[in-house]
Amino acid sequence: MLRGKNILIGITGGIAAYKICELIRMFKRENANVRVVCTKNALNFVTELTLQNLSQNDVGVEEFDVKNYKPQHISYADEADIMVIAPATANTISKIASGICDNLLTSIACAFRKPILVAPAMNCNMWENPVIKENLEKLSTICCKILEPENGFLACGYEGKGRLCSLDKIFKETSAILLNHQKNKKKYIITAGGTIEDIDPVRYISNYSSGKMGIALADEAYFQGNDAVLITTVDVKRPYKIVKVKSAQDMKLAVEKEFDTADFVIMAAAVADYRVKNKAEQKLKKTNDDELTLTLVKNPDILKELCNNKTHQIIAGFCAESENLLENAAKKIKEKGCDYLIANDISRQDIGFSSEYNEVTILKRNGNRKTLERAPKSEIARLILKEINE
Repeated sequence: MLRGKNILIGITGGIAAYKICELIRMFKRENANVRVVCTKNALNFVTELTLQNLSQNDVGVEEFDVKNYKPQHISYADEADIMVIAPATANTISKIASGICDNLLTSIACAFRKPILVAPAMNCNMWENPVIKENLEKLSTICCKILEPENGFLACGYEGKGRLCSLDKIFKETSAILLNHQKNKKKYIITAGGTIEDIDPVRYISNYSSGKMGIALADEAYFQGNDAVLITTVDVKRPYKIVKVKSAQDMKLAVEKEFDTADFVIMAAAVADYRVKNKAEQKLKKTNDDELTLTLVKNPDILKELCNNKTHQIIAGFCAESENLLENAAKKIKEKGCDYLIANDISRQDIGFSSEYNEVTILKRNGNRKTLERAPKSEIARLILKEINE
């Protein structure tokens, strides 16, 4: 299945390093060419000779190789189709996020311009550290996909989130990226975040959308080898094209500009239904009146207009409901005319806005439905793309 694919596995100094021996064998069984690079501390948990025999290649540890005229970290980066860093310690994650290249592994990661899978493994308190979270977010800007650790009993004696995710998951994610890159590229337009409608230079009308679901969809489209265009109100850095917008009207113009050449359009943004009719040019001052009246006018229905004007595009919309989720979603998909509608229940506290998790029901135009049970938004994104591509 993976014949001709070059996989570079980076192993860092965590107790889960011993598990990677089996991962190497899994890739070799599928006829992949596997090379291993590891930190010196990783060799405290698994020997270089073991890794060499399993991969059937020399193992990279030292920064300099005098036998090769080409810098070793560049050679590794150029030859591989994908890099898998597992286990990824908090130390190595932070080094890569900060651009520190003090060993062969971090130097390769800095020079790598293809997909990188990062599978963290660490103590649960370290995983929850805000600095580590920030560094993981930074990695997303350099082609990294994070495979979150699992809950369970940890080697340090704690119980919580921090255990290396299953080898099966790492194998499947790696294979999916490599195999999808063989297919024809598709262009995805994905919107994300809540639009902002100004009242005056200080105040505005918006909503609680974080944009995380839309960003996860754009990330997944990109990692599958497609051209992704993210149109968003959120400040975010990614290796693919990002168009920053503010209002519903801004978003409409940005989507229309990309629409003709798109294959898929996923409208995940929370677009304001109304805007202020007459925005104040100066800050509104407090008066003696007990009430302030704002006149609102309807914003354009971007999703409906796109559906009316589509030629070949597959269009998916989102809806957020606090009650009667499926009834309202069924009504909306008929009104809008989209191919798919992804329904979110915003009354739940464990999913949706600002959460890292989601649970959605996908409605098709023919009336069929499929519920994706609660999972990280990255996993929900993968399943949504799989569904709309079938």
